[in-house]
Amino acid sequence: MASGFGYQGGSSRCFPFWQEFSKCYASTDNPGLCRAQADDYLECLHRGQEVARAKAVKAEFVKKAEHQAHEGRKAADILADGVIVGVGLIQREQTEPSKAH
Repeated sequence: MASGFGYQGGSSRCFPFWQEFSKCYASTDNPGLCRAQADDYLECLHRGQEVARAKAVKAEFVKKAEHQAHEGRKAADILADGVIVGVGLIQREQTEPSKAH
């Protein structure tokens, strides 16, 4: 733990997690009971689970795009349907290809 101050003053983003861990660690005879607080603090510092979740979302997006590309859709259309962080609230309308007479 450094000073506890953020770059622009005030407390850092992980300082509340550090305080919870520190309070637990100081008040117990068995430090193993503070594992949850320690995990929360380390996740805040390194964001390991957040990065893993983002990679999983990206992999699923790429897998879906590849599957749709095999069905004959253009890559630009696939990418225009949404981005990785899209929640699917707005759906593009599917247009039927024009028929030549």
